[in-house]
Amino acid sequence: MSDLAAVEVAISPADKFREYLVMHGKRLTRERETIVEEVFSTHEHFDTDQLVSRVSNRTDGRRVSRATVYRTLLDMVDAGLLRKVARSHNREVFEHDYGYPQHDHLICSRCGTLTEFENAPLAQILDGIADDHGFRMTGHRLEVYGLCAECSRPPRQRHRKLDMI
Repeated sequence: MSDLAAVEVAISPADKFREYLVMHGKRLTRERETIVEEVFSTHEHFDTDQLVSRVSNRTDGRRVSRATVYRTLLDMVDAGLLRKVARSHNREVFEHDYGYPQHDHLICSRCGTLTEFENAPLAQILDGIADDHGFRMTGHRLEVYGLCAECSRPPRQRHRKLDMI
């Protein structure tokens, strides 16, 4: 779950996606709209299999094929609605890019937990580095790998029965 607050956007994700599709000679089909609705119903990181499962378990009869989910996710990335965050445990993880502030991630190499964070001083440092190099920065992505608090705890000592005698 994310602690980041959504930011106000001019148009809904579905309308933004519709604009992107029209510009590319496509249309917002019922299946694509179902995927957009499902993706933006929560701000959870997800992989393709998780989304396929969520769409497959819908009870409103609006089901979508696995192939359509894969193609639509790629279009949503190209449209600026989603971005791939990382490969965690051999899976590509997606998150919302539209409607959420610039942020970075701590990624546990053992359990795959993703922790989002915002850090204004870090953003200022990056702005300064870009300025020093005459570079016009349009965004950044920082993924820090290591062990989360849970995975970095030392294992608890287990007492063998013979040691307890």
